[in-house]
This record gives sequence, structure tokens and C-alpha cells, in this order.
Amino acid sequence: MDQRKAMIEVTDVVKYFGEHAAVDHISFMTREREVFGLLGPNGAGKSTTIKMLTTLLPPSAGQAAVVGYDVAKQPMEVRRRIGYVPQALSADGSLTGTENLQVFASLYDLPRAQREKKVRDALAFMGLQDAADKLVRTYSGGMIRRLEVAQAMLHQPQLLFLDEPTVGLDPVARKAVWGHLSSLRAETGMTILLTTHYMEEADNLCDRVAIMHLGKIVAMGSPAELKAALNRPDATLDDVFAYYTGDTLESGGSYRDTARTRRTARRLG
Repeated sequence: MDQRKAMIEVTDVVKYFGEHAAVDHISFMTREREVFGLLGPNGAGKSTTIKMLTTLLPPSAGQAAVVGYDVAKQPMEVRRRIGYVPQALSADGSLTGTENLQVFASLYDLPRAQREKKVRDALAFMGLQDAADKLVRTYSGGMIRRLEVAQAMLHQPQLLFLDEPTVGLDPVARKAVWGHLSSLRAETGMTILLTTHYMEEADNLCDRVAIMHLGKIVAMGSPAELKAALNRPDATLDDVFAYYTGDTLESGGSYRDTARTRRTARRLG
């Protein structure tokens, strides 16, 4: 029996927009140090689920707890213990990398005596020390995403939420972000929940995944388990996705390209 602490507990959660159930009675659990992926086509309910778990949207019904705290009744306790990297661009292009992190250090109310070191360490961990004093508008898409992860981990959260962490990035930039996320998990023991449209990303990063379709979880397990269940020796996670949803997925660029891509992704899903 797994003795690791439950980090997310979702029980029969529903989210209505009018009469439409964007999230329809879903249940799942993640444990500490796990990387858990939510997969699904646009409109499946992935981003809505993350917004409920990060206290940005209240559930219409059901219960959800994050790090042991009820997201509806104890939102401030939840927020103190999580980091969140949304689809929407959260880095300010008119500031340098260092200045962006200084703003977040202030927002997180980190002790002033610790801020300079924490900012410096976060930039170094994400491989951005050489670009620390450059304006973020000059960064590539991959560098921006790494900066946003650095922002979200400044206060050393127990749980990190990543909504489409590599959307709009070219394959080289995606793999660089994957490497940094793997290092983050290995060195800090942080639990990560991510949404992604890239099956290769889910296969490489996630211990377990849940596939969402029309607001429901239609399959859940490790990538290896889900592929094996198709009884095909050459099955891929793309095949698993197509089997359960009847769909296929396709999802770099400059600051402007990244901002445009994420705005489009947010509108779609």
C-alpha cells in the first residue's frame, strides 16, 4: 500500500457554466512526488479542473482538497502551498528576468533578507542566469516558460500546477523545459500536475495520466498501463488517446508568438 501523503483529492467534482457541465463528476488522487497529467482535447475540462484546484473557480458540486485543505473553504491555505503556471503569459516583457522574479518575491511576501538569494538561485536552476538582466521581450518562448516556472517555485511550493507548460514551443525548447521539470522534481520532491496536448511529453514526464473527454475522466493509469491495455505491442499514448476520445492532438517562437499562441489556447480550452 502506498504510504505517501495525498496531495490532491478530488471526489465527484462538477463545474457548471449555465446548464453545461464543463467538468462532470470527476474523481482522482495524486500523491507526493508524483507527476500527474491531465490529457484531453480542447474543451475537455482540463483547464477548468486546474482553475478549481488552484482556487480560481469554485466547484459547483463535489469536494476537492489540495495539500489537505479544502479548495472552497480554505482557499488561502491552498494558495500558500502551491505554485501555478497558467496558459496565459505571466511574465512581463518590459521587465528583466530578475525584475520579474523580484515582483513575484514581493507578491509571495518572502522575507527581504532572502529575496536576492532566492531570485538568483531560481534563475540559475532554470538555466537563465546569463539572461537575468535582459528584457523578457527578448527571450525565446522556451526561456519565457522557464522563467515562469522559476516564478512559480520561488516560495518553494509543495505542489506545482502547469497548464500546457510547452504550448507554442519548438521541439528543442520543449525538451529543454522537460529536462528542467525533471530536475525540479528530482531535486525538490515537488508534486506536479500538468495538462498537455503532447503525448510524448506525458509519456516522458508523467507517472500517471488521466484522459478527459467531454468533462469526464474516461481512462486513468500509468502511460505503460494504458498502452498495454490496448493489447498492441506497438501502441503509443497517441493511440490510447485516440481510442478513448476518437480524436488526435497536434499542438517556437518569440515573446509575441508565445503570447499569441497562449491566448488562442486559452480561448479554445
